[in-house]
Amino acid sequence: MASWREALEAYREPRLVAILLMGFSSGLPLPLTVGTLSFWLAESGVSRTAIGLFALIGISYNFKFVWSPVIDRLPIPLLTRMLGRRRSWLLAIQLLLAAAILALGFTNPATDPFPTVIAAVVVAFLSASQDIVVDAYRIELLTAEEQGAGAAATQWGYRFGLLAAGAGALYAATFGGWHLAYTLMALLMGVGMATVWLTPEPKAPSLPALVGASAGERIAHWLEGAVVAPLADLLTRPYWAAILGFIVLYKFGDALAGVMANPLYVALHFSGAEVASISKVFGVFATLAGVAAGGLAVARYGLYASLLICGVLQTVANLMYVWLAVAGHDLGVLTLSIAIENVTGGMGSAAFVAYLSGLCNQRFTATQYALLSSLAAVGRTVLSASGGWLADKLDWVPFFLVTTAAGAPGLLLLLWLMSRGVSPAAAAAER
Repeated sequence: MASWREALEAYREPRLVAILLMGFSSGLPLPLTVGTLSFWLAESGVSRTAIGLFALIGISYNFKFVWSPVIDRLPIPLLTRMLGRRRSWLLAIQLLLAAAILALGFTNPATDPFPTVIAAVVVAFLSASQDIVVDAYRIELLTAEEQGAGAAATQWGYRFGLLAAGAGALYAATFGGWHLAYTLMALLMGVGMATVWLTPEPKAPSLPALVGASAGERIAHWLEGAVVAPLADLLTRPYWAAILGFIVLYKFGDALAGVMANPLYVALHFSGAEVASISKVFGVFATLAGVAAGGLAVARYGLYASLLICGVLQTVANLMYVWLAVAGHDLGVLTLSIAIENVTGGMGSAAFVAYLSGLCNQRFTATQYALLSSLAAVGRTVLSASGGWLADKLDWVPFFLVTTAAGAPGLLLLLWLMSRGVSPAAAAAER
């Protein structure tokens, strides 16, 4: 077990700055299709059930492993030769993502929601594609010992992206409308593009050259190396089914509550400015504190112990929504609720990202992390899509009690894995 001083030393690594900025680019698009969009929809008079179904827009995060082998192994003509395989894909995706965010801002869900849905689906798809490259970059750039600090740096950048697209977009919409808000968010994708230009290509295992091979042999070899081998590698891990189930369920209760947080604020008559100031600004800094604490906990206590501590805290924190629903329009209760929920959620996220990173084989970084994070997104998208329906049927207090109970299955699976004594590092194949 490392000392606290040794745990803090990991944060002095300069490469974490690039990882933080790439995390910002990963976090920026998500609220624009989830939280910020749900606030826009609620203001436009869209029903809670429909808002809950809008969570399905993020289904791209569940299936990004399908196209991750293409991003992992195929070059982009000219651009890959200039920048490398990771940087070329990042730049191309970020340019398209900026254009899609701009287009989303020029739709009108109040009068014609169909273009809003289409634009949001495109933004989510490109955002999920960007995550494939960013995650692979982080894992390839850092050593195994640095993955905890890398997970925290990613989450810090990610939360700054959420802050920009959450509070920033709400403030901009309050004073200039939603068109202005989404235009500004599209321009902020330039942060990620600048990072691509200024950051070197990470080293990765070289791919074998097939000299003299036929086109059919090359295709078969590509499919085996890019698709079959990464999946087969995961399925040879000890207790792989339990590991995959845990990945799906660990953040489920947190996600189920989160999808209805903004509709709750609207129902309690909090203004956009109040939500932006407390939930989106103060809340993000509370999350950053939690992320830092989670990263330190991983370095100090190890992954499994950190996952358990942080998982219990983030599950119990859902009870703060119950208090808020009972208290009504009370800024003090809102502030305290957001502080506790965001600190514990940040702790859980840092430990969880470190866990997923530790499971990846360096030979299949992009594909395996895409698959694992896609499974993690099931709770946030498919499973949490029922949140609006549940809130309509149960009302706020019973609903948030259910979200608290929804965290129990993931924690029980974690306890079972801990009892088997297999560490995440040991579960991974040869790195």
